[in-house]
Amino acid sequence: MANYICYQADNGAQVVQIFDSWATELSPVDFEEFSLPYLKYIVVSVKKTHPNLPLILYASGSGGLLERLSLSGVDVISLDWTVDIAEARRRIGRDIAVQGNVDPGALFGSKDFITKRIYDTVSKAGNNKHILNLGHGVLLGTPEDNVAHFFEVAKGIRY
Repeated sequence: MANYICYQADNGAQVVQIFDSWATELSPVDFEEFSLPYLKYIVVSVKKTHPNLPLILYASGSGGLLERLSLSGVDVISLDWTVDIAEARRRIGRDIAVQGNVDPGALFGSKDFITKRIYDTVSKAGNNKHILNLGHGVLLGTPEDNVAHFFEVAKGIRY
């Protein structure tokens, strides 16, 4: 994994997101034993040759592991929509950036509803070290106009 991330960086990637899809299938103690050491190894290995490459870690459903995810050494913790972003900030601190975490289901709502959800997320995340994003991918059947609206609102936000 570390070699592949370095390969991506060598070929123009400016940031890389690591998906630990199985992390939340583990208990916290098992995560510490079976996942965290490998995540740390990946981060340390990549940072040796690409110290300025931002690394993002995403583990869907990670509310029970937030403090442990931040121990991985990544630059950004990506949050799904099931975690209150203000609570996540309190739990992992403000030294690490967060990404997310608008509920992708919100994009089925009205444009006013979507806008309110975006601003609520930004307000809770604070004005530093936050990457606005959905808490997961765009869901099948999401109206394309609503996806466009999400991006238009997001582009207009100034921290």
